Amino acid sequence: MNYLEILGTAVGLVYLWLEYRAHIYLWIAGVVMPAIYIFVYYDAGLYADFGINIYYLLAAIYGWTAWKHQRKSADESSPERPITRMALQCYLPLAAVFLVTFVVIAWVLIRFTDSTVPWLDSFTTALSMVAMWMLARKYVEQWLAWIAVDGVCCGLYFYKELPFTATLYGLYAVIALLGYYKWKRMMA
Repeated sequence: MNYLEILGTAVGLVYLWLEYRAHIYLWIAGVVMPAIYIFVYYDAGLYADFGINIYYLLAAIYGWTAWKHQRKSADESSPERPITRMALQCYLPLAAVFLVTFVVIAWVLIRFTDSTVPWLDSFTTALSMVAMWMLARKYVEQWLAWIAVDGVCCGLYFYKELPFTATLYGLYAVIALLGYYKWKRMMA
């Protein structure tokens, strides 16, 4: 599966570049990349990561729609949703969604799979689900969630002997930090 991992990494770099630039075409790469990683993660026994890639495919379709057709920016000539801060009332429900999803996924992995890393796999999956929703809504804070996800994934993928993917996620963590500051500037 090494060739698939390398291809997924290449598409991931394109995705990352487009996300950093807040470009709507990130959602096209957002369909291709999970289609590749479904096979990579299943082969590595990362079942929650395998499963979340189905969610990523659906989230990419939602993200494209949300960025393209929902609430226009202050500049009516711009066809895309503006970058904004997440409303305070979103934090508690998102934290609850994260915690419930985290526990349920961990329970499923422990009870029904041979996963060797059920807690880390479920953590990154649950937080990724929240972060993808935040990205689709174009909230600047999504980058903070991705910093946590990417840092944990980097270590997890090295542990699972996926060096290209681990390196990609290490790069994602760095770019997520830079992306947070870039999006803050773009909001101004």
